[in-house]
Amino acid sequence: MSTQLSPEELDARIKLVDAHVKSEVDRDLDAIMRTWGKNPWFEDVPFAEKWYGRDQIHEHYKELLHAFPDLGIEVHKRHVTDEFVILEVTVSGTHLGDWRGLPALGRKMASRVCALYSFDEEGLLNLERTYYDNATIYDQLGIYQDPRKTIGKVMAVLTPPFTILRTLVRRVGRRS
Repeated sequence: MSTQLSPEELDARIKLVDAHVKSEVDRDLDAIMRTWGKNPWFEDVPFAEKWYGRDQIHEHYKELLHAFPDLGIEVHKRHVTDEFVILEVTVSGTHLGDWRGLPALGRKMASRVCALYSFDEEGLLNLERTYYDNATIYDQLGIYQDPRKTIGKVMAVLTPPFTILRTLVRRVGRRS
């Protein structure tokens, strides 16, 4: 059973999420971590990744802020319920450091993101769950090609044989 929050409680949640987003843009890892509760988790839906606990979340943000040192977040809309604060934003930045195993490519990206934030009993962040199109980011970074474009059509023909060849080379390498 859900209890209805007071206007003051809802306002406190909005202010916390705003402080969280500002801390990300300011690249202030300590301030980011102050917005999280004791046992939080972060879910990145497009990559099917989850970070549990403050240490893992800290590492997630450390990598993100290193990879995109000019990280920007433009808030377009905010939706507030008794369970979540939901933001529709555009996240942007220049890929200048390792990110998800991908070396710095020096290219800019901008992606629409929907983020849901839930809260613990102390009013701090308990969960951040993000939804976005990671293919758009990869396309902007130059490692994904839209199959509707000429280069994408070429890559659609070349990629499967290359993937098969790479798999065979790995298998041979393991046997050696």
